Amino acid sequence: MGWWSLAVAGFAAVSLAACDWWVGATTEGRVYDRLAELKPAPVALLLGTSPRNAGRPNPFYQARIKAAQELFAAGKVAGILVSGDNRRANYNEPVMMKADLVRAGVPREFVTMDFAGFRTLDSVVRAKTVFQQNRVIVVSQRFHAQRALFLAQHVGLEADAYVAEEPQWNWWIRVRVREVFARALACLDVWVLNRQPHFLGPVEPVKLQQR
Repeated sequence: MGWWSLAVAGFAAVSLAACDWWVGATTEGRVYDRLAELKPAPVALLLGTSPRNAGRPNPFYQARIKAAQELFAAGKVAGILVSGDNRRANYNEPVMMKADLVRAGVPREFVTMDFAGFRTLDSVVRAKTVFQQNRVIVVSQRFHAQRALFLAQHVGLEADAYVAEEPQWNWWIRVRVREVFARALACLDVWVLNRQPHFLGPVEPVKLQQR
């Protein structure tokens, strides 16, 4: 490997590390794992993932459902916006998340589905522009929630995060390594490419429980 290749590899490694650190640092103090410390918001933005992984239940998914249900039951939010992938006929994250939230005790009418949350960027931007939210509580695992807060800050959406439980390390480490690249892409999206969601469309209401 020549010096040029080494220089490029070194720059890439430093860039990845810098983006990873920056996303975490800029969201410090807005990620919570205790309900009592969390300021209420009208809506929880539940970020989607697959219910199953390699034929087994996905612990990331299960923990997010539990965390969103806890927020609603504690009165920290008056509605839940579930945002996920729906690009294939036989796969629909929002429908699956809503069904599991209802089974967990959240009233059906206070769960709104965003069918175009193909990426975290899409979910965050659409929460503000399509679903007209000014403040949300993001629900996901800590590493993912930090990236969502970074994106929310860029688009002017006020947000905190409630941390879903982390799975065992053998699941976590694979996803955390992938997150390093996802954070670098998020930085590229907002600082260089000004990337927009796949779809926007008309304004849609979010029904909230009156308390």
